[in-house]
Amino acid sequence: MRVKTSVTLPDDLLDEIDRISNNRSSFLEQAARQSLSQAAKASRDARDAAIIEKNADRLNEEAADVLEYQGLPE
Repeated sequence: MRVKTSVTLPDDLLDEIDRISNNRSSFLEQAARQSLSQAAKASRDARDAAIIEKNADRLNEEAADVLEYQGLPE
């Protein structure tokens, strides 16, 4: 379902959009979806980094143990 809305943008921004797209609505929809996707990815990455950081000492010990078991230099 599509909902009609009104957005106020600076003239120069609209000029740039018009230069590369003949459909403002489509362009802005694509830009919004891309921005939301990037924000979701950043949130997932931050959550993953926090999990790794929380478990870093244990993970590093496991990695060192594997290297020692394999006889590889650390």
